[in-house]
Formats: sequence, C-alpha cells, structure tokens
Amino acid sequence: MRVKCVICEQVGQLPDHAPLAKKLRNRPIHTYMCEQCHDRITEKTIARIATGNFIFRRSSHPTEEDF
Repeated sequence: MRVKCVICEQVGQLPDHAPLAKKLRNRPIHTYMCEQCHDRITEKTIARIATGNFIFRRSSHPTEEDF
C-alpha cells in the first residue's frame, strides 16, 4: 500500500497486511506519518516538557480524572 506522510509529503510503502495499512484503509480519518517526522516530533515534545512550560490540556470528562 502506498502512503504519503502528512507533514513532509514523502511517499512510502506499507505491506498490505500490516495493521497500520488496514487502519488507514478502513478509517480514512487516520493519517500516516513517516518514522523521521514521528521521531522529530517526539524529540521536540520531550524537549518542551523538559522546559517546564508545557501544559497537558485535559478534557473535563469524568473519566479523565482517573488519569
């Protein structure tokens, strides 16, 4: 299955039987992000959390209190 990263628009290939490929086929709202973009966002998020200025926004739903 051919996929395109939503951030860098790099075209990639996923095996047809991979769970991610099935999720993308069955639920078009889900998007694909390449591994490089995913790693870059993870590193930047960790750096923002380390500064102390990062605030987790939680909903007011009652089940959120369990977290």
